[in-house]
Amino acid sequence: MPDLNTQTAYWSAAAGTKQFTHPLHMPWLDDVSRSAEILDYGCGYGRTMNALAHQGFNNLSGVDTSPRMIAQARQLHPETHFAELDTPPTLACADASTDVILLFAVLTCIPGDQAQRQLIAELTRVLKPGGLLYISDLLLQTDQRNRDRYAKFAEHYGTYGVFRTSDGAVCRHHPGDWFTSLLAGFDSVDSRHITVSTMNGHEADGIQILARKPTADHRPNR
Repeated sequence: MPDLNTQTAYWSAAAGTKQFTHPLHMPWLDDVSRSAEILDYGCGYGRTMNALAHQGFNNLSGVDTSPRMIAQARQLHPETHFAELDTPPTLACADASTDVILLFAVLTCIPGDQAQRQLIAELTRVLKPGGLLYISDLLLQTDQRNRDRYAKFAEHYGTYGVFRTSDGAVCRHHPGDWFTSLLAGFDSVDSRHITVSTMNGHEADGIQILARKPTADHRPNR
C-alpha cells in the first residue's frame, strides 16, 4: 500500500497547483508560550507556519517529504526553518524535544494502519511530556460520490475509506473511532468537527483533535 514517502512525486507535482485549507483553531494554542518549539509535520508550502508566525510564535519549523513543497515554503516564508524529510517518519529531533506538533491533512495521505501508527510513535518520541499533538484530518464522508469510491477501492487497498483520486493521489478518510485507537497513548484535550474544502475543491467533513502526551507520572485518561 502506498505511504507518505512513495507519494512524494505526486505532492511535488501538486506544489504549485493545490491549495490546502484546514483551519488553525488558535484558541487551542492560547496557553502555549510564543517561544515554544513547534513542528509542522507535513508542512506543505508553510501555510500553517505562516499563520502561527503572524500570531507571534517564533520557534517554528516544518518538514515535508516533497522537495518542491519545501522549496516553495522557503521562498514564501524565509524566516521559518523548513527541512526535507528523507526517511519518513523518522525525524532529526532529539527525544522529548518539541512542545507542539501539528499534523494537518497528513494522515489522509497515509493509507495503511501500520504506517500511521509508526508515525504517531515517532511523534510521541519527539514530544516533550505534556506536549501537544494537534491533528486535523478527514472523516468518512456520507455522500454517494465518496461511498462509491470507497466501495470501488476497498478490495484493492484492503481498507474501506482508502481510494485513488482522478489525478492519482491515494487518500484515506477515517471513521471517528480510528483516531481514538490511534491516540490511545495520549490524553484527550479537545476535539471539534469542521468542514473543509479539499485540494480538488469539494467540501468534506473533517475533525480536529488536540491531544497531550502524558507526563511520566500520569497515564492517559481516555
